[in-house]
Order: sequence, then C-alpha cells, then structure tokens
Amino acid sequence: MKKSLFGKSIVGLVAATSLLGASFSANAADYKIDTQGAHAFIQFKVSHLGYSFVMGRFNEFSGDFSYDKDNLAAGKINVTINTKSVDSNHAERDKHLRGSDFLNTSKHPQASFVSTSIEDKGNGKLVVNGDFTFNGVTKPLAIDAVMVGEGKDPWGGYRAGFTGTTRFKMKDYGVKMDLGPASAYVDLELVVEGIKQ
Repeated sequence: MKKSLFGKSIVGLVAATSLLGASFSANAADYKIDTQGAHAFIQFKVSHLGYSFVMGRFNEFSGDFSYDKDNLAAGKINVTINTKSVDSNHAERDKHLRGSDFLNTSKHPQASFVSTSIEDKGNGKLVVNGDFTFNGVTKPLAIDAVMVGEGKDPWGGYRAGFTGTTRFKMKDYGVKMDLGPASAYVDLELVVEGIKQ
C-alpha cells in the first residue's frame, strides 16, 4: 500500500513538473526583427591604418528572436546578413570590400549569427554567446547586449528592443587583407527591435 501511494506521488510530481516546465516555456514570445520598418541596424567600424576609421553598415539582413523577461537565459536569436549589401558610403571602397580581400561575397554572400546561450548579467545587461559564420568560417562570438525596452506600439503590436556590441579579428575569419595591427579588428554595433508574432 505504501509503495503504491509513493508511486502515485512520484507520478503526480513528474506531471506537475512537466506542466510547470510547459508554462515557463509558454511565456517565451517570438519576435521578428523589424528590418522592413528600418528599426534595426548592423553597423561596423574598422580602424583605417591607425589614423581614422571606416564606418558602414549592412543594408540587408533578417532575423528573429525569442524573449521572456522572467527567464532571459531561455532566449534565442538568429540573424542572417546579406554581405553584398555592405555600405560604407563610398562605391569604389564597397566594391573592394565585396572582393576576395575582405568579404568575398561571390563565394560567401551571407554571414550569420546563431545564439547558443544567453547570460543574464542583471539590470537589463546580457551576454549573448553564439556561433558567428563569416567568410565561410564559423567561430564562437560573444555579444554584450542591453535591453532597451518593451511594450505596445501605436499600431496594436508589441515590441522589444536591444542593443549589442562585439569585436572580432579579421584574420580569425580568413580575411586576406592585412592593413596592420591597428586595422586587425572589426567592431560591430547592433540595434535590434522585434515585433511580437
């Protein structure tokens, strides 16, 4: 009799835990990054020979993320970048950037970031860890992110927004052009605003 009651209790506990887990995952919402409304940006900065900076952006990208303010670590993000859309406000330089010395867009027209884990640092600060694929090479990359805000928009939707920054070495991704140590790094700045689906 005791064995039977104990068994029923275990079954009940497992069922309750499963329901609890389901309710937690149900709280996570899916968002589409609002590139159509130009409320999201991927910008870059690279030192030019140590004397100044080349700044630009990627005009075409897409992505989505899942977000639960009560369980930030359960979030996910996926972004795909059209590397041919690079724009540094200089047509000849952009042509060079698309070539084999840098982005090699004829062979690798896309770059991507897929999150693997999110660390909640408190006060809206996060570290988003993931796999970054660039120039055909995939390596781990960490993005320091900040929650900007969330809430209803004037059109009946619901939005959430984040900013993020990261840095990587070009040679780690097989970029051939060597402009010296000052120009070895690319700094990325991201502004991501998503519409709840």
